[in-house]
Amino acid sequence: MKTFYTLMLIFTATVFSFAQNNNRFDEYFLNRTMRIDYFHTGDSKTDIVTIDKIYVYGIWAGSTVNLIDKFNNGKYYAKIYDAQNDELIFSKGFDSYFFEYQTSGKAKKGIKKTFAESVLIPLPKRKIKFVLLKRDEKNKLNKIFGAIINPESVDIIREKPDSSLKIIEAEINGNPHNKVDVVILSEGYSQNEYSKFEKDIKKFTEIFFSQEPYKSLRDKFNIRGVFKTSQESGTDEPRAGIYKNTNLNCTFNSLGSARYLLTEDNKAMRDMASAVPYDAVYIMVNHERYGGGGIYNQFCTFTSDNKWSGYVFLHEFGHSFAGLADEYYTSSVAYSDFYPEDVEPVEPNITALLNPPHVKWDSLVSPGIEIPTPWRKSEFDSLDTAWQKERRKINSEIAKLKREGAEKEKIDSLIQKAETIKERHTKRVEEFLRNSKYWGKVGAFEGAGYASKGLYRPMLDCIMFSIGKKPFCKVCEKAIESVIKYYTD
Repeated sequence: MKTFYTLMLIFTATVFSFAQNNNRFDEYFLNRTMRIDYFHTGDSKTDIVTIDKIYVYGIWAGSTVNLIDKFNNGKYYAKIYDAQNDELIFSKGFDSYFFEYQTSGKAKKGIKKTFAESVLIPLPKRKIKFVLLKRDEKNKLNKIFGAIINPESVDIIREKPDSSLKIIEAEINGNPHNKVDVVILSEGYSQNEYSKFEKDIKKFTEIFFSQEPYKSLRDKFNIRGVFKTSQESGTDEPRAGIYKNTNLNCTFNSLGSARYLLTEDNKAMRDMASAVPYDAVYIMVNHERYGGGGIYNQFCTFTSDNKWSGYVFLHEFGHSFAGLADEYYTSSVAYSDFYPEDVEPVEPNITALLNPPHVKWDSLVSPGIEIPTPWRKSEFDSLDTAWQKERRKINSEIAKLKREGAEKEKIDSLIQKAETIKERHTKRVEEFLRNSKYWGKVGAFEGAGYASKGLYRPMLDCIMFSIGKKPFCKVCEKAIESVIKYYTD
């Protein structure tokens, strides 16, 4: 009887808590979406924020229970306060393209640039305080912008989404409020390539659910595709002198990195995505080159037709959905000094190990393992650094041939050579790591977050560390599960 009453108390408390959270949503919000568009301008030392336009449209896709973001992840936080009583009623952590620019060489020279960004919130019933905070070098959040927003203002745009957009329901499992709603946007698909987009959506939906933890939690997701015709097929390749007229204006060579594929056209992306309820955005670029990108709680990109597209598809979503850090450190990237020395990163899957033997993933550490965990790092560095140098050289040769208008057969031959070398290196890396006595163990392995020294990852290998068909490490998987739970409670 005691057990029965205990269970009843727990059940009653849970229901009461759920009801309280629902009442909180109903007290402050309507079941619609408000999108706050703003401009973010500056260099490495400057943040200037100005509101552009505010939109109201379709139903709110997010949770009506979890309104306050407690993940403590992302360089920025958006916080919404009720203007009458200053109560925090909504928050969201995120990263931004602008911050990546701030770590670039141009920004450090004082060259200012403007990026368009958005924050999505449920439509408030009355006036709110919209506040943006940014982390300093010690990861402390400080206010950089604030404004009062009146949801009844005549300046708020209430247009309907573009009716010409075609929607594909690839996987529908229920109410957006307790599902993770993923939208996949078409980019670089011409008018006669709709059937290809349909085929690609189905293909990548199955790839998504082939990976844990998504596989076991398939019923927690809704996946929709949104198709809009691009005037030309493909995407920009600036190093090859190729530019295409596409609806989202994606481009390789973002921030000067050859394989980094992003868009700066935030409005076009948000307008297109607004056709459906969404928590997370994919942009599927109709192209055969290797490349992609992912920004936490913003969007991620991948190409549809590369041999490694499935890997990029999953890897980049790890960034944009769960705020996972890159665990690799030998590849060149578009930014520098991304993680300050002797400061614990906020991402869940890397650490500065400031209090050994304790680590932020203590509960998952393998029994008896050393912290930090020794591994054959110098051998790996030699192996991978040589490959990175070879890859950069051959990619430059391919770009040069395209730029000079060389024969297609010659370009294709060099691309095939590059793929063969890449596949051989991938197998070599996997064999090297698998032969370690620490394979499959959770510890703290030095080398992560673009830094050879001073940052550590949880396991020897992970889809966030190296290329290939492989699982997330146990720490990454747990972090993803936590985010799924946040959206689906």
